[in-house]
Amino acid sequence: MSARFALSEDLDAPWPDVALPDDLEQKLIERLIARDERAFNELVRLYERRVFSLIFRMLGNAAEAEDMAQEVFVQVFKAIGNFRGDSKLSTWIYRIAINLCKNRAKYLKVRHANEQDELEEVAERQHLGAQAGANVAQVERPDEMIAGKEVERVVQIAIAQIDETFRQCLVLRDVEELSYEEIGEITGLPPGTVKSRIFRARAMLREIVERMLGEKIK
Repeated sequence: MSARFALSEDLDAPWPDVALPDDLEQKLIERLIARDERAFNELVRLYERRVFSLIFRMLGNAAEAEDMAQEVFVQVFKAIGNFRGDSKLSTWIYRIAINLCKNRAKYLKVRHANEQDELEEVAERQHLGAQAGANVAQVERPDEMIAGKEVERVVQIAIAQIDETFRQCLVLRDVEELSYEEIGEITGLPPGTVKSRIFRARAMLREIVERMLGEKIK
C-alpha cells in the first residue's frame, strides 16, 4: 500500500454523499481488514475531501492539512482491525482526524508555528470593510452570515482564531453538518457539553467576524 495519495484540488465543488448502505459499508470494512489496497483507495476517494477540509479548518494551513490527511488514512488502514462497528465508519475516521489534529496543534504551538500564515495572507489581500455592505446576509448560523467566495475567507480566518476546544465542535456541526450525537461520539463529550460549546463558538465567531468587517451582523 502506498502511504501517499492525491488530494482533490477543487474543494469548492459539491461534495458527494459519502454515506454507504450498511451492507456495502460492512463489505468495505471487511476488504480493508483483509488489506485490500483497492478498498483503501475507495475509502480515500470517499472521504479525502471531507477529511482535508476538517483538518484545514482545524489547523488553518493547507500544507499541514495535506500531510495530516495522509496520516489519517494511514492510521485508518493500520487500525481498521480494531474498528468495532459501534459507530459509523465516517464517525470513526473523524475521531482519528480530530485526535491527530489535537496532537499536531500542541506540537505547532510549542514550535510557534501555528500562526495561520496562509489564512492571514488572504486577509491582507482583501479590503475587508469594502466587502461588508454588499455581502452581509441575514441568517441564523454564523458560517452562513456572509455570501460571496472571497468574504467566506473571512469566516475561515475567524474560525481559525477560535479556541481549539470550541472550534472542533463548531466545525463538526456547522461545516461538516454532523449531528450532536455524532459529535459526542467523535469528541467523547456529553450532548449538553457539545451544545454548549457550539453555542459559545458561534458567539465567538460572530464577534470575530463583526470585528474584522467593522460592522454588526444583523
